[in-house]
Amino acid sequence: MKRMLAISDIHGDLDKFERLLEMIQYDNKRDQLLLLGDYVDRGPKSRAVLDKVIQLTSEGAITLMGNHDKMMIDAFENPEDPLHLKRWYYNGGIKTLQNYGYEIEKDDAKYWYHTDEMPEPLVINEQIRPHLEFLKTLSFYHETDTHIFVHAGVHPNTTLERTDSHTLVWIREEFHKGYTGEKTVIFGHTPTKHLHKKPEVYFGENNIIGIDGGCAYGGRLYCFEAAQKRVYYTE
Repeated sequence: MKRMLAISDIHGDLDKFERLLEMIQYDNKRDQLLLLGDYVDRGPKSRAVLDKVIQLTSEGAITLMGNHDKMMIDAFENPEDPLHLKRWYYNGGIKTLQNYGYEIEKDDAKYWYHTDEMPEPLVINEQIRPHLEFLKTLSFYHETDTHIFVHAGVHPNTTLERTDSHTLVWIREEFHKGYTGEKTVIFGHTPTKHLHKKPEVYFGENNIIGIDGGCAYGGRLYCFEAAQKRVYYTE
């Protein structure tokens, strides 16, 4: 039986990601890797992380969408609404864009959060284009007989098939407190410190497991082995 290995919220930290893969001795021939989204933003090497994710996906990894990945897509796909780009700017997107050769005149995320100014639309350059096209192919969840893997969570009162994609990458407390399903949900998105005031993986009493160790903020990057409930991490 293959190990089911879940990793979420890498956020441009290539060093932690590669050290974690080495630590778990990942082998695509005997393991099933599941990447739960948020490959970009805040960290220094979002472009390199996506290169690695694309490679792993080609070798059999199941790769899901995160809210930061969706923000990256929306920033380019909806130029008529600059709020999409502005939202991405103040959520760490400026660092990601700089990886692709973009020069942002006002490159302070806090500035874009507090100002009423709207940014000028961006033109897709040839460096970022293949990564955007890859992200647009990603699924929003993966379901097995026993588990649901998803970036943010599931709606407690709606079937997966009927749940809108925005919910699957953004939901928080309604899922954390309201889920009552039989399948174990493994998710990222909300750092574990926000779930139980500790950096450790969050094991909810309602059959949910949170594995975002806050890598984006200098915290841990977790890998969770689903069947054995075994935890690995790099700092």
